Amino acid sequence: MASDVKQDQNVSQNPKIERDRQLIVDARAKGRGPLLGAFVRLSGPGWLQSAITLGGGSLSSSLYLGVLGGFMFMWLQPLAMVAGIIMLSAIAYVTLSTGKRPLRAINEHINPVLGWGWLLASMMANLVWSMPQFALATAALRQNLLPGVFGEEAMPDVQGRIYVAAIILVVAVTASMLYTIGGKGMKAFEIVVKCMVGITVLSFVGVVTRLTMTGQLPWNEIFAGFVPNLRLLYEPTPHLTAMIDNVASEYQAFWSNLIVGQQRDVMISAAATAVGINMTFLFPYSMLRKGWDRDFRGLAIFDLSTGLFFPFLLATSCVVIASASQFHAEPGLGLVEEFDETGQPVVPAANLVGSYEGLLRSRLRTELGAEAMEALSEEELEARIEQLSDADRHMAAVLARRDAFNLSDSLSPLVGRQFSHYVFGIGVLGMATGAATMLMLINGLCFCELLNRPARGWTQRAGSLMVCVGVLGPFFWTDAQMWLAIPTSVFAMTLLPFAYFSFYLLMNQRTLLGNDMPRGLKRLWWNTLMAIAAGLAAGASLWSLYSRIGWYGFGLVGLVLLLMAVVHVVRKANRAA
Repeated sequence: MASDVKQDQNVSQNPKIERDRQLIVDARAKGRGPLLGAFVRLSGPGWLQSAITLGGGSLSSSLYLGVLGGFMFMWLQPLAMVAGIIMLSAIAYVTLSTGKRPLRAINEHINPVLGWGWLLASMMANLVWSMPQFALATAALRQNLLPGVFGEEAMPDVQGRIYVAAIILVVAVTASMLYTIGGKGMKAFEIVVKCMVGITVLSFVGVVTRLTMTGQLPWNEIFAGFVPNLRLLYEPTPHLTAMIDNVASEYQAFWSNLIVGQQRDVMISAAATAVGINMTFLFPYSMLRKGWDRDFRGLAIFDLSTGLFFPFLLATSCVVIASASQFHAEPGLGLVEEFDETGQPVVPAANLVGSYEGLLRSRLRTELGAEAMEALSEEELEARIEQLSDADRHMAAVLARRDAFNLSDSLSPLVGRQFSHYVFGIGVLGMATGAATMLMLINGLCFCELLNRPARGWTQRAGSLMVCVGVLGPFFWTDAQMWLAIPTSVFAMTLLPFAYFSFYLLMNQRTLLGNDMPRGLKRLWWNTLMAIAAGLAAGASLWSLYSRIGWYGFGLVGLVLLLMAVVHVVRKANRAA
């Protein structure tokens, strides 16, 4: 521990850090304009947060928020991000005020169960979330950007996935290794990350701009969607409700429950991917790695606002808008209508067919029962599905799972095929590759903390390379690749309270913060905001557990609390002895 403190002190005495500190001090004396310029010049960790949050999870959540809720979900992701930034600001305050590594601070001043739970949950999230990143990046290259080189018509499917996945892996590993070098390597890494984030944001903003120019977007409805609407927790949107009313009364509950269940999953996924648990690990350690301390607390808050909130708001809002404008309450092309307006046959996208047929089978199961379904031959089953009403078939076509590449196809007549395919492909590739790179970086930091080693060298590289398991994603999930990120993110949400409550408690630990602990109204303000953010995370986590494993989820929470109590009593007894 003493060696770690000495190492941190040596970092803070780095001449570059002292120059940065003096730059802030001098700029603050000159006024807000020069201070803003200094903050822009020195920003970095906030952009790293953008690179991880603007990944496959946020893209998928935004897409399905638009599919299921139209413009009525515009409020959700900004609200989740504000709650996340509140907690990240608290993390920054604690870390920069003390200069201590957060895991050790939690273990020493709160409870090792929370500390180790936070670390292991972050590592689990890194590994699980890596799968959809590689799957989406591979699909972007093969379907949108380079179909003539790596697409199914150019080479066998498996071979194409192998080549593209290998390319993405090399890019991600190379970029993440830059960070382990430190110094100029870390600076180069941050520049690469900012470029990835910028390209991603500009790509999706470009699509919405083109849609606006063609008069396709009802901006009054879009702005109204930023007003929170909690009714969507237990009922479909008005457009989908009207469609459900056309279904036979005995089967309306099936479609309504299906939609509401998907809406809840997507809402939780969107909240989990706004600020995931692994992001709470990255932020403090990236600041310590740069040598920041208490003089940089204002910069940290600015960095979160500019480098995290605004890019996230722009990118996710644009995806929701584009998705809602094309997919909400609209059947998938070719699923119910065999010919387009000009009389030309329409072939449905391959990824829609499986989802569409699966929904029809689920609907039929509610009518026949599981045993009767299993007793039918495949021919009999197909015949019974053909007998389902047009209203049921229309509902299945509306809810068939799209992906970003269906969205780019649907936008082609409006903004041009080349524009939609390449711009969306670049946006998806930037999101997924950037997130995969950041997952490697975070896992390297986690692995170093797990072994209590300095965050550098081969220990960090080995931890980063663990995330290479994500390269298997394109081979296990070939259909509905976008939807893969939804259950992945719901799983991650169950772990988020480990981080939020750990730092909520740290902000109130006088033994850790000493004179830096907020007092009076400032402390009341901090605690109120953190209680809201932590409460929202806890509620979403409990709902995720209950929806997946029922009351056993509350039993798991009880076991964690019991373990914390036992550890607390044992530590207290040992200290007294």
